[in-house]
Amino acid sequence: MKFVDLAYFNIKAGKGGDGAVSFRKELYVPNGGPNGGDGGDGGDIIFIADEGKTSLLDLKLKKFYHAEDGFKGDIKNMHGKNGNDTVIKVPVGTVIYNADTNELLADFIYHNQKEIIAKGGKGGKGNARFANSRNRAPTNFEAGDLGQNINIKAELKVLADVGFVGLPNAGKSTMLRAISNSRPTIADYPFTTLNPQLGLCIDKKNRTFVVADLPGLIEGASQGKGLGFEFLRHIERCKIICHIIDMSGNYGTDDVIKNYELIRKELVTYNLDLEKRFEIIIANKIDLEEAKINVLYFKEKYKDKTIIQTSGLKKENINDLLLLIGDTLENNNLLGKDKFIELSKVNNFKLYKFEGQLKDLEIEKFSENKWVIKGEDVRKIYLKTPISTYDNLLLFNEKLKKMGVYDLLREKGAKKGDLVKIFDIELEWMD
Repeated sequence: MKFVDLAYFNIKAGKGGDGAVSFRKELYVPNGGPNGGDGGDGGDIIFIADEGKTSLLDLKLKKFYHAEDGFKGDIKNMHGKNGNDTVIKVPVGTVIYNADTNELLADFIYHNQKEIIAKGGKGGKGNARFANSRNRAPTNFEAGDLGQNINIKAELKVLADVGFVGLPNAGKSTMLRAISNSRPTIADYPFTTLNPQLGLCIDKKNRTFVVADLPGLIEGASQGKGLGFEFLRHIERCKIICHIIDMSGNYGTDDVIKNYELIRKELVTYNLDLEKRFEIIIANKIDLEEAKINVLYFKEKYKDKTIIQTSGLKKENINDLLLLIGDTLENNNLLGKDKFIELSKVNNFKLYKFEGQLKDLEIEKFSENKWVIKGEDVRKIYLKTPISTYDNLLLFNEKLKKMGVYDLLREKGAKKGDLVKIFDIELEWMD
């Protein structure tokens, strides 16, 4: 089964419940006042990191996730029930983006990390909230706010301390098997590893760390060739890059220096930060005669690099390699969990509130005596103030007036008796 590390889907938080319009109707209580309760809040869409999950396959198969709407308010000032939240579990290492804007919404880097990605709409007010000294029997009420509706892109990036990189058949899988408890597929052909393989390693000082055998790179991977981006997104998480080179030169060009520079070029082209990552060069297959000669030229060329000679097949210098990795992780205070948490971003949710003059307003003349009003801010008022009661009709008009709709209609030449269409309703201009 294919390792799924990229998924697109839609999430929609619950709509807030509408406020109620109700009046007290009790024996011996004449002219009972308003007692319509507020609507309940809509449910949220919540993501939780689960270390037991290993892929995004279920998110890829299910395209839509909805939270429950809030319930309507009721008589006797009873508040509507809040909608139930919808919880989505994702593997540790998942990054959530807004698919439309590519905005980072959350970065899940530890078990049980919890983030609200889509906030449910706030419940509307019941008519009891609108009573005042001038209007003791209001029929005003508010509809609940819509919940956030977001198209999501989820990426799974391997969370490992060390990433093995190199050309296909450089010996990465053999090396992972030699130094850990992992048993990756090994064969004598390119791209044996198509999915990241993880291994838990322990050195002679009893220090443990996770190593990822990542799919082989080819020239042009940073532009998406071969396994391209599927590979490169995983290496972003690794604290150390272990570049494994087949020193025998049996695959790719015989020039091992060019092989090394090819991979370095792809890492730099994809993401400038990768070239700053601490690097250990593993001169592999040193048991072969050609490798023993090539490594001399290589070390002469790169005197300032950290180079260790190994043979994954013969398990030569494996303990030295583990100690080198352990010392590097311990002594260099490399990028770890605390840093990832610091860099992680969480949504700051803003609920709509009418505050007078707004900018998103458009008025068009549809015909001789008909006008059309458009705009996102008008839509919010339209949804928030249903005109199913006379008091709400007055309130709706008052909000339009504050927006500047009345002034704009006058400027454009609207005449008494003209029809004004606002989404699904038509009103008569009486000015």
